Amino acid sequence: MLNAKQAVLWATVLILPLSVTVSHAETEEELAKKLANPVAALISVPFEYKYDQNLGPNDEGTQRTLVVKPVIPFSLNDDWNLITRTIIPYVWLDGVTPGSSSNRFGDIQASFFFSPKKPTSRGVTWGVGPILQIPTSSSNGLGRNEWGAGITGLALTQNGPWTIGLLGSHTWDIAGADTDQSDTFVQPFLNYTTPDAWTFVLNTESTYDWIADDWSVPINANVRKLVTLGDQRVSFTVGVRNWIKSSDNGPDGWGATLGATMLFPK
Repeated sequence: MLNAKQAVLWATVLILPLSVTVSHAETEEELAKKLANPVAALISVPFEYKYDQNLGPNDEGTQRTLVVKPVIPFSLNDDWNLITRTIIPYVWLDGVTPGSSSNRFGDIQASFFFSPKKPTSRGVTWGVGPILQIPTSSSNGLGRNEWGAGITGLALTQNGPWTIGLLGSHTWDIAGADTDQSDTFVQPFLNYTTPDAWTFVLNTESTYDWIADDWSVPINANVRKLVTLGDQRVSFTVGVRNWIKSSDNGPDGWGATLGATMLFPK
């Protein structure tokens, strides 16, 4: 298992290729629509802060999560891109049991999407590839803390201001893990982007644990606004979430999301 220093090292390695030259050739509306596409050829670094409540046997715990999710595209040839999408969480848990408090990295997940540069004849953009789970959490309930791997994929279509799609993955334990893992993640999403770069987002982030036969299903409603601050394009996010299903001792009821995404168009 990895300690905190090793977790920071992994995070640094995964986001290191972000030294790029910023260009303003694209409009804010165009960039906002690209941001709605998880496999767009656009370097972005989202920072998300999530607040959830009612955890633990007494429903008195809270969870705060800071997630960094760098997305880095690589051009493989004239027809294909490789899009890397990494999720690096840091979690604070308070009051899950009376008087308890803990904060550490969760497990890092790195996805690698092989995606055609052009949509299909029916306007569908898609990508598929492997996903790797890196055990940067510890045995404190903040993650699986096991090596895992699997497959991930997505498909979407963009028509005018609308983006409709589905992102999914399945991860199994590997490398002689102490516990079995078989998790499916499903994220259908619907985005609407206005000409002045406001984006309204509705999605779920559903996870099904096949071993425990258990669903976790938050529904998210977010509003994003893309702006230019000096030479930097930034998309700000505010939103709410509601857990319609969660595991035992997991979050319940309403939560909140705040975020900022730095964009580096080529």
